[in-house]
Amino acid sequence: MTIKDILNRAADESPERVALKYKRGGTWQTITFSGLRERTWRVSEMLSRLGVKSGDRVAIFRENSPEWYELYYGIVGIGAIAVPVDVKLREIEVAHIFHDCGVSVVFSSAKNVDVFTGLDGQLHELRSVVVLDSSDGNLPDGQWSYDRLFEEVSETSLSEARAFDQLAPAADSPASFIYTSGTTGRQKGAVLTHRNFMSNVEGVAKAIDIHKTDNFMLVLPLHHSFAFTTMLLLPIYSQCQVSLVESLKTIQANMADCSPTVLLAVPLLIEKMLARILAGINAKRVAKLMYRYGLAKVVGRKVHQGLGGALRLIVSGSAPISPATLHAWNKLGFDIAEGYGITETAPVLTFNPPGAPRVGTVGLPISGVEIRIDDPNSEGVGEIVAHGENVMQGYYNNPEETEKVLKDGWYHTGDLGHFDEKGYLVISGRKKSLIVNREGKNIYPEEIERTVLKSEYVLECLALGYREPNEDTGERVGLLVVPNQEVFDSMEDRRGQRLTDRQIEELVRGDIRHQLAELSDYKRPRKIQIRFEEFEKTTTQKIKRYLYAIDTTA
Repeated sequence: MTIKDILNRAADESPERVALKYKRGGTWQTITFSGLRERTWRVSEMLSRLGVKSGDRVAIFRENSPEWYELYYGIVGIGAIAVPVDVKLREIEVAHIFHDCGVSVVFSSAKNVDVFTGLDGQLHELRSVVVLDSSDGNLPDGQWSYDRLFEEVSETSLSEARAFDQLAPAADSPASFIYTSGTTGRQKGAVLTHRNFMSNVEGVAKAIDIHKTDNFMLVLPLHHSFAFTTMLLLPIYSQCQVSLVESLKTIQANMADCSPTVLLAVPLLIEKMLARILAGINAKRVAKLMYRYGLAKVVGRKVHQGLGGALRLIVSGSAPISPATLHAWNKLGFDIAEGYGITETAPVLTFNPPGAPRVGTVGLPISGVEIRIDDPNSEGVGEIVAHGENVMQGYYNNPEETEKVLKDGWYHTGDLGHFDEKGYLVISGRKKSLIVNREGKNIYPEEIERTVLKSEYVLECLALGYREPNEDTGERVGLLVVPNQEVFDSMEDRRGQRLTDRQIEELVRGDIRHQLAELSDYKRPRKIQIRFEEFEKTTTQKIKRYLYAIDTTA
């Protein structure tokens, strides 16, 4: 099966079922599966008119929207390769991606199209920019109005000679080049085939047990591999609905309107939603007492109704989530499960079964995925390596980097972990982040960071290895900490007195040392350095660890 096949199947078997629900002009609107396929036919037709052939690279440079679906399926439906690009990337990063894989056509929002004007002359293979949301009928040479092209190809797209039916991808031909987030350097394009994605979609569908009656709430950016597979492919495969939020600020209101059954999100969003919910509970004396004294699920029923009343599962992915957050959602009566994946594996590798989750783990390998622990130490911890039809072909135009991670068909994730006694995978941290002290003991930064983040005074932190100037073997543990300014602002309001930076630092250090008491002495940081500026992050909110180091002169 190819990605094109699942759209055809959905349109043939469930033509009148709602595929997409979205708000435009203040009103909720819908597109059926048959309607989505007809719109996809038009996209394929306009690409054919622009000279796009099988194997050509076509970029999507646009925020989430219902058009994202027709664009993607229209591109891959004629055997071209889709290149999703984050609109928040810097111009130089966009230029690198376009140059690296030779994008010939890009679909861009009108508000983002100036990027390509700024890169004029640098992108030699870029022939056409198709502009969405544009009311300007006089676009410069090389730019086309999406709405105008959409109407011009209407008649041809409905004929039996339409491009969508004349051209077709093979299962092993590339569907997407998805560029990694660049936490350790320049972005690399993972070459992912139709087979890679479909293998992963089938495994995830079994793991979550998706039904046609499900309704997914789309909150994550579709250029990201986690959202892409689970929100753009999985619902079409399962013939169920996707409802699009208007913005991150309207999630709760949109959920109340749409009554989703499944919410997939990153930990940061899940934690912020929980914080708002708990703040609402704490603001009401009776609810606060009920939550504290064993009646949290009663309070949770009202929360559940406020989120549409149908939510059966929350899925966390893309980054580690705090066990305390999982327990808090469970306490309110919500089923929440954590999974694990990598862009290069299309992306899901493991998932906590909804009926038997184990907090502190990332679950069991999904159907079609094999995982082993490479070169384990005495504690059973080693590098996580994966095998299956979901593993990428390699990095586009980058054999050296491909050879580093693909060995005999096994993808080496760079993550460290072990299996617990029930066979669930536990992540210890990144191989490159591992700290080895002078006694040869392995120290996992993520374990320290999870412990430190239990402090309400800490917004974010990084545990890093360092050496004193006169040392040439082993590493010590250091800690960079960003205080939670909201907590201290609230403290100042209660006290009626402003805290100095020094006072904040003393409070932070004191509470951190209290939290660290649960760790073995050799794991405790020897230097704790406070910074009042948040860490620089990728567009998927992962801290760029490589930018930071412990100041050994302090």
